[in-house]
Amino acid sequence: RDFIYIKDVVEVCYFLMHNRQNSGIYNLGTGEARTFLALAFATFSAMGQEANIDFRDTPADIRDTYQYFTQASMEKLRHIGFTRPFYTLEEGITDYVQQYLLAHRYL
Repeated sequence: RDFIYIKDVVEVCYFLMHNRQNSGIYNLGTGEARTFLALAFATFSAMGQEANIDFRDTPADIRDTYQYFTQASMEKLRHIGFTRPFYTLEEGITDYVQQYLLAHRYL
């Protein structure tokens, strides 16, 4: 999966609102595919806990149609001038966990 932090999504929306001449459909992601396992490890790490993961098989009824790999092509967005780097998976998870989850602040 190409996980993207909501703060990055807001930044891109803000950029596009102020660059209306570049209207259109854009892929949005970090441009880097990561696994659900990496997401889980990042979450446990941000919470200061040891990873405790119970693995489950992909349900048989979706195995043949499940999209196992997604990675956004960011070329179009970069071409129109959005050059700001995105949060890494670990940075985004850590920010969310520390600023909202552990602080009991909900969006």
